[in-house]
Amino acid sequence: MNDYETGMAGMRDALKTHDALLNAFSRKLYAEQFKDYYMSLIPAMDAIENLYAAVVEKDTMLENMAQELVSSASQMLDAAPRREKERLNINLSLAMAGYVFPALLKYQGLSSKPLVDHVSKAWKRAFPKSNLTPAEYDVIEKGFHKKFCFITTACCRRLNRPDDCYELTLLRTYRDQYMAFLPDGEKLIEMYYDVAPSIVKHIDRLQDSDRIYDGIWDTYIQPCIRLIESGKNEECRALYTRMVLDLKSRYFLTEPVRACQSSKIA
Repeated sequence: MNDYETGMAGMRDALKTHDALLNAFSRKLYAEQFKDYYMSLIPAMDAIENLYAAVVEKDTMLENMAQELVSSASQMLDAAPRREKERLNINLSLAMAGYVFPALLKYQGLSSKPLVDHVSKAWKRAFPKSNLTPAEYDVIEKGFHKKFCFITTACCRRLNRPDDCYELTLLRTYRDQYMAFLPDGEKLIEMYYDVAPSIVKHIDRLQDSDRIYDGIWDTYIQPCIRLIESGKNEECRALYTRMVLDLKSRYFLTEPVRACQSSKIA
């Protein structure tokens, strides 16, 4: 194949393994899976870089590449059964955010950022309800290791509360000064950081994400705050753990998502 065909084939297949990519979207597996994915995309990125240096109509070439990727995603969605479309749409968006954009940016060729810009705009045109923001690999990978309160932060963001608000500060103190010293505390914290980023990313892709976060706040976060304030630390641990397991069963990785499964949190 010539460079144009190689580039188009790479873009067409960029999301072909989206299920495997998302199955590895966790703290322990992401780095290795991203490395493999990035290496698999290098031939296409090399070809696009060669074309970018050679052709006169650079934007037209990049737009063709972007459209090939987006058209491939659209075809997958069109072919999916109706009951699977919402799940697949979310998974494709997560694969774009967690793998495709970071891989294109990591290449750091002259064509990299212009291509990302074309892909981002083409994706938005095809899926206007999506809200993808390209991010580099280091930003995503480091997020798995920092001590973020992912779910609580997302709820506070919905309520326009700052990162140092009372609720987040109290829960972080509870985590570091109580949870971490329990016999199974580190294991519970590790489980949370393995699944929480993916849970939040899944919820963020849903049309009724605000309603879901409001439900999480009312059902779990506020009651946890009240329990801590009352000195009922063990009851808070049990409730917070139940929240993580409940949300994991609904919104983690490739599990089917049903926006109205339960009035309890949605």
